Amino acid sequence: MDKLTALLPAMPLLSAVLVGLSARRLGRSTARLSVTFSAINVLCFITLFAMYFSSPHPHWVSFGPAWGSLYLDPLSAIMGLTVAAISLAVHVYSIRYMAEEPGYARFFALLDLMTATILLMVTAGDLITLVIAWHLVGVLLYFLLGHDSQRVTAQRYAFWTFITYRLGDFPLLIAAILLYQNYGTVSLPVLFERITAAPDAHAVLGLPLTTVTGLLIALAAFARSAQFPLHIWLPYTMEGPTPVSALMHAGIVNAGGFIFNRFAPVFMHASEALHLTCIVGLVTAILGSVLMLTQNDVKKSLGYSTMGQMGFMFVECGVGAFSLAIYHLIAHGLFKGTLFLGAGGVISNARKHDGIPHDEVYTFVVERKPVTSRLPWVMAAAITVVVPLLVLGLSHWLVGGLLVGQQGAIILLFFGWVTGAQLLFATYRLSVESPWRLMAMIILSLVIVVAGYTVIEHAFDLLLYPDRTMSQMVYAAASIPLATFEVVVVILSLAIVLGWLATYYTTANGRSGNENTSPFRLAFYSLITRELYVSDVYAWIAQSILGLSKQLNIWSRWV
Repeated sequence: MDKLTALLPAMPLLSAVLVGLSARRLGRSTARLSVTFSAINVLCFITLFAMYFSSPHPHWVSFGPAWGSLYLDPLSAIMGLTVAAISLAVHVYSIRYMAEEPGYARFFALLDLMTATILLMVTAGDLITLVIAWHLVGVLLYFLLGHDSQRVTAQRYAFWTFITYRLGDFPLLIAAILLYQNYGTVSLPVLFERITAAPDAHAVLGLPLTTVTGLLIALAAFARSAQFPLHIWLPYTMEGPTPVSALMHAGIVNAGGFIFNRFAPVFMHASEALHLTCIVGLVTAILGSVLMLTQNDVKKSLGYSTMGQMGFMFVECGVGAFSLAIYHLIAHGLFKGTLFLGAGGVISNARKHDGIPHDEVYTFVVERKPVTSRLPWVMAAAITVVVPLLVLGLSHWLVGGLLVGQQGAIILLFFGWVTGAQLLFATYRLSVESPWRLMAMIILSLVIVVAGYTVIEHAFDLLLYPDRTMSQMVYAAASIPLATFEVVVVILSLAIVLGWLATYYTTANGRSGNENTSPFRLAFYSLITRELYVSDVYAWIAQSILGLSKQLNIWSRWV
């Protein structure tokens, strides 16, 4: 098993070297060489995955006296298999997509290097290896995004990404130094054992070491996973090649969820970091979802959608549902990677014909024709409010048991309730021939999806954290005072229910609100279409720095 574990990051690294050395002799056939190594790597991961779970014990492999080690546990095994699978799909897609681009062999060599670095990051067994891999991911992403050196915009936004990632490297490096100085080891298994044995034994500037390092790791994850206000690089990376956009969802932009799970023993004693993560994730989720709706570019819209999903993932981490964040990470990576790889085909088909079916949904959304058949207003309101809550609550109760004792679970169910109710509300407003049948199908789909999602999340929790004590301690660290929690839930629930009732009343009386656009709505729309002016602020800062450097250059001539 040691040799097979060592092959995981070594296979794509070897592929990158061979592609670089044989580029002139093999020409475009180097792509097939790269794809072959990627396929072998996936097979190695599947074999190792099966071998590990036949004997489920963490496996640590060291290649040096101080650092350079790999650590195989459920987290690294699942993440590694996901990265290898998505990388293989991107390699195959790139054979034809990049055929007319310059630097064909160089692109595949960079893909292989990126895959090797991500695999090294998720399987790192010590702090030094983890920090080096974390840093190299940002460096290689810069070269991949700026692959076309002739495109000025691609080079500019690749540099934005590079700078933002350097902001994320610094906190992780400081956290690693603090952990090593106080606990005297860089080995992750040994480090976590010592933290668990004595979490409050050390302090930094009068604060517990676990709190300080937890905040630093969270800040590093914010920059890497495009959390507000460090998000602006993500939608603008769409200027890079489409395969790179797909590969970004294989452990690059969603690496924040991985780093939280890797340092779970630290966050068990860092409640402040988890609370900050929940707030930042909630703001990012809302802004990303809103900004996605105003984009007229499909790839940029997908970029803001990713920002919103990363926000939801950080909310999950902030409420202590670390295993749910990993499931979300994998599901979103596969889903969004597929969307990016299919974006080119969608654009090509749209140029030929719109292909929009003129059904009830199209008639309602585009043509704004009046509704002809609806459910009774009171019945629709009751279904919208009650059904999602019952489905989510019962599904969690069936697999999890003690629901009231886990605030994080209640918060996530609350968000699921809002989302499910929103879906039913949109269905209520549609014009259909059989509203009862459509509503029944929506409820059935909601039951299947939510029940499956909850069961899988519970299975992931048992897989990643077989020691239930750790999982419960993470939930406890993420909790807030019970009285505050109950007040917040009651206030939000009342606000949402009253908002739905007001909307139903307005719709029932025939006042949709589209006829009279208020100045506030126009100002809000302008703010959203300009992306909250964050990119403008970044551009102004860049121009100011350039202007200052020019002025300093002029002054230096007189010194």
